[in-house]
This record gives sequence, C-alpha cells and structure tokens, in this order.
Amino acid sequence: MTDSTKTKHKTWQAILLFLAILIVLSSICYYAILKLNPTSIYIGALMLCPAIASFITLKLTKRSISSLPWRLKNIKYLSLSYILPACYVTMSYILIWVFGFGDLGNKNTIAAWSAELGMSGFSTSMVVSVMILLLAIVGVVKNMGATLGEEIGWRGFFVFELRKVLSFEGTSLLSGFIWSVWHWPIIWLIYNGSGALFFHISAFTLMIMAISVIMTYYTFKSNSLWPAALFHSVHNIFIQKIFTPVTTTNEVSAFWMDEYGLMIPIIASLFSLVFWRKARKEKL
Repeated sequence: MTDSTKTKHKTWQAILLFLAILIVLSSICYYAILKLNPTSIYIGALMLCPAIASFITLKLTKRSISSLPWRLKNIKYLSLSYILPACYVTMSYILIWVFGFGDLGNKNTIAAWSAELGMSGFSTSMVVSVMILLLAIVGVVKNMGATLGEEIGWRGFFVFELRKVLSFEGTSLLSGFIWSVWHWPIIWLIYNGSGALFFHISAFTLMIMAISVIMTYYTFKSNSLWPAALFHSVHNIFIQKIFTPVTTTNEVSAFWMDEYGLMIPIIASLFSLVFWRKARKEKL
C-alpha cells in the first residue's frame, strides 16, 4: 500500500468515524425532540452534535482540536458571508410577495414585535425597522452560538476531510446532502401527515446542497470556519425571524415560503452556480 493510499484510507476512516459518532449523538437528541418534546433546548443540543462529534474524532485519531481552522486572516469573507444570505433570502421573499405567494405585513407579527419592543404607540414602519435592525445585528450574533456548534463539525472538520479525497464539487455536494439528511427528522416532525412530506424534504435538500456550495467556497477561500458560522446564522435569522414571520400566508404559501418551500432553493441554486464556476476557474 502506497503512502497516498494509506493517507486516503486514514481520511475515510476519520470521515466514517465522525459520521458514526454524529449518528449516535444525534439519535439521542432526536429521541428527545420526537418522543419527549420538540423544545428549543433539545434542538440546541442537536446543533452541538457536529462539533462534539468532530472533537471526539480528533481525540480518537490523536489530533489536536487546535488543528481546526479557528483563525480568520481576511475579514472580507466574513462580510461576504453576511451579505450573500441576506441577499438571496431578501430576493426570494420579494418574489414571493410580487407573485402573490404571500403578502408583506403580517399584523399579528407586527403587534407582537410592538409589544416585545415596548413601542405600542409607534408607527408600524418604525416598529418593523427597529426590530429588523436588532434581529439583523443582535439576533445574528446570538444565533451564532447555535450555528457555530454545527459549523465546527460540518465546515470546520467535515469538508476539510472530504477535500483530501474528493474534488471541490464532490465535497460540496456530498457534505450538503449529508447535512440535509441530518435535518430530515425535523422535517418529518413538521410535515408528517400533510401529504407533502416528500415535496418539503426535496425542497429543503435542494436549498441545503445549493448553499453548501457557497459555504464550502467561502470556507476554503478563508481557510476558516467563521464565515460559515456567520452565513448559517444570517440565513436562519433572515428566514425564521424576519421574512417568514412578517409575511401573511395564503393557500399556496407553504409550497413557496420558508426553508421548506421552493423559492429560496431556486434563488440559492442560481447563486450557487456562480460559485461552482468560480471554484472551477480558481481550481479550488
């Protein structure tokens, strides 16, 4: 066996070990979520599983946790990792409103925001502006505590291991697919019995594989896990806390809105094609 073959063999061993540990840890969390109560504390524990799995894998393979790409030398990738998800999510919801798949201005959400901010006597535009600003800054920073748990594992460890044995394209797609499958039990919990479970799983998987291309690109260009952690947080906040809550739904909204509808996967896929071509051109 040549040195190259031995190295690849060891890499695949580390990859499979990581996935095995992740399955065990995630199964415990999913039992709590699916059988006990889908509370945020259990979901938070689930989001820590990739990081813990990577730490255990490094320990068992006699590698240091400090070997993970903790440093960030070029801050521009952090800026781009904020701007890009904010752009594709905003574009997606503008199209949703334009085509009538939902309407801007959910009165219940605006009333709840007004009460939360203590701004009951203020105009709707002022309430919405203040809340969006706070969510876009404070909400994103707070949410990074959760997304970092995922990204230490997925982008900090997993994609760098895959890149030793696969191309950029293979790394992006395989890591994205596995990342999406890891979420499938949550989608089952939400949509089981709806008659559209397969549709929502498919839409979500397309979205995850699309953004995986972009996140992997920024991870390798920056040689750091921080851009992915920020990207993931912005993605979550802009969809889950800003645009979906502020949109009034109708009978077709479920097929177009949120992470489980079609609009964001379509727009994210178009963005991902740009990064796919960039990676090829740059021989990443």
